[in-house]
Amino acid sequence: MSLMERKTAKKKDEILKSALSVLAEKGYHGTTMEDIANHLLMTKGSIYYYFKGKQDLVFQSQIKILNQSIQNVEEVKEKDLTIDEKLKTVIIRHIEYSLHEKSGFLLMVNPAEIFSEEQLTKIIQLREQYASCYDSLIEEGIEAGYFAVDNISIARNILLGAMNWVTQWYSADGELDEQAFAASVVDYIMRIVKK
Repeated sequence: MSLMERKTAKKKDEILKSALSVLAEKGYHGTTMEDIANHLLMTKGSIYYYFKGKQDLVFQSQIKILNQSIQNVEEVKEKDLTIDEKLKTVIIRHIEYSLHEKSGFLLMVNPAEIFSEEQLTKIIQLREQYASCYDSLIEEGIEAGYFAVDNISIARNILLGAMNWVTQWYSADGELDEQAFAASVVDYIMRIVKK
């Protein structure tokens, strides 16, 4: 990647992060490009240089989050850990990442309300790819005798639902920081699959 490409990518990331906080606060439909530009102390034209509009901005943020989430799982799967430790580590990484990227995760709730059919197809494809990462971990855990699961897709959806919901009720002002919180929550979530 050239220096110019790296600078462009960095600027896009900065815009995404800041814009997502406005979108999470005001809601997708309650936020205008003017609001985003004002928050960033930029002109709307400057934002349009990097993104086609609000929908494109949110779409690119979702693609980035999903790709990073998949990469996080793949990295853990390569580690020399028991399947039990791998699933725990993946859950902790997901929780920490969702809290770090809270604004982006909050916008994932109803993608059909925001995206075009083509964009929605891509989002669903990546979500399914991410879900299949969990399916393979759970299946491996069943085969190794660590997990007792009759229906992998139901267990996975309960896991993901619990992990994604933490963005709704975790408070940075609480007793635990993100790492301690994730470590505490993982013990409860693992009970869904463990014997």
